Amino acid sequence: MVAEISKANFEKEFDSPRPALPATPGEITNTLSHYYRGELGRMISWRDRIDRTSNWAITVSAALLSVSLSTSSSHHGVLLFGMMLITLLLLIEARRYRFFDIYRARVRKLERGYFAQILAPNGEPRADWAGAIAKSLRKPEFLLSYRGAVQRRLRRNYCWMYLIMLLAWCLKITTPKLQTEGTPLTQTHSWSYVVDNAALGPIPGSAVLFLVGLAYVGIVYGTLHREADEDEFVQGEAHV
Repeated sequence: MVAEISKANFEKEFDSPRPALPATPGEITNTLSHYYRGELGRMISWRDRIDRTSNWAITVSAALLSVSLSTSSSHHGVLLFGMMLITLLLLIEARRYRFFDIYRARVRKLERGYFAQILAPNGEPRADWAGAIAKSLRKPEFLLSYRGAVQRRLRRNYCWMYLIMLLAWCLKITTPKLQTEGTPLTQTHSWSYVVDNAALGPIPGSAVLFLVGLAYVGIVYGTLHREADEDEFVQGEAHV
């Protein structure tokens, strides 16, 4: 008899048009705890993908620096190729960062609006954190533009990689011992010598210098230019 009643209740519950929502404070708290754990896991997963891309960029930079500066027979184009690979990894990481930013914002809203108030209520007016999370769940949208993501990752990590590659490239094209063996050291003071060394196949050295300089003007601008921080970024200094 009990088994028949349980079976009837089970069929009745799952035949309903929508699942039962938590009704008591205990059920709501339990649901929020499970939801927080799920969002935190998703945020950590995307954070791990970001770190992997950064690690790839560091590995590529170290490997190409070693190849280029270890022997005079290595062409300076190896370092230019390294700059291109770093740019590709930066663009990949920026895309991943935009997804990470969505889940990080949800987690921070829940932590600041709910868990922080439980641990130490401060009496301040509470923003509509639950409504913001619900809106994001119903219609997920990127909170950060692709350009903003590129600038943020460039400012955090990649500007230093670009700087190291530039210094190595300048050293390569201005140091005779890193170009051809037996070249007099006095040639390093000649601008025409530097321009000739900067040539890349059929592309003249002056054009290569201009393109590299133009690229690094954009890198410096992206590194130094900061958009106004919003939402979670104004709520403390510990952010990615």
